[in-house]
Amino acid sequence: MTYLIIGAVLVLFYFLTKNYNATEYQHIRLDTKQTLKGDLREHEAGLLVSLMAKVAKADGRVCELEAELLKHTFSDIARVFDSSEAIREELKAIYEREIQSFDNTIIIAQKYFKLTKNEYAKRLKVMEYLLNLAFIDASFSKTEFMITEDIANALEIKRADFERLIAGFEAFYANKATQKALGIEQAYTILGASSSEDMESIKKKYRALVKEYHPDILMGQGKEQSIIDAATTKLQEINEAYEMIKKEKS
Repeated sequence: MTYLIIGAVLVLFYFLTKNYNATEYQHIRLDTKQTLKGDLREHEAGLLVSLMAKVAKADGRVCELEAELLKHTFSDIARVFDSSEAIREELKAIYEREIQSFDNTIIIAQKYFKLTKNEYAKRLKVMEYLLNLAFIDASFSKTEFMITEDIANALEIKRADFERLIAGFEAFYANKATQKALGIEQAYTILGASSSEDMESIKKKYRALVKEYHPDILMGQGKEQSIIDAATTKLQEINEAYEMIKKEKS
């Protein structure tokens, strides 16, 4: 099983829009620009972002890769709406509000369940995305387990599926930890940078590469799936190289 950092958004959105019922305005759809009706917090988009906030809050900090994933997710969700910039800002506001407390976590998950009651595959993919978010810093705390477990129960995710997802992430990161780390010189080569450059210059090159290899952008350009898959693998390599250089520079 391959777990991808930025590419997770692409897979999530496929399941969000699969078998979409056009009469249910509270759902996300990609086939046309959607006009928001009612409160965004009660829309599937707002509920998803609220659940992301609860998982992000669990370990008390948001690492750079986690922030990058959230940023792209907000943009991708907002893009399906009219007035996408305004929607993106509202989603960010929902996130900032919901990250303050765990108190309503189960209520939010139950609301999401009601919207997707007959779509178990979609809820399972959302659960995988939330676990990806929890594991993205290569650790899974007791608090993260408890929060994701509460969400899984409220979404009526089968216990066997929940445990299977966790085991898969644990195996992936355990294997990753045992692999030989990229050499620092190789990391610079991957980013097309040199050790003499400052972090501001390296960050610009990193961001340019993220844009070049981002699977959502390539999908929008109509690229073949094999190209998207290869780019997603390359993007993970770029992220690892950038993290290594950041640590070396600091």
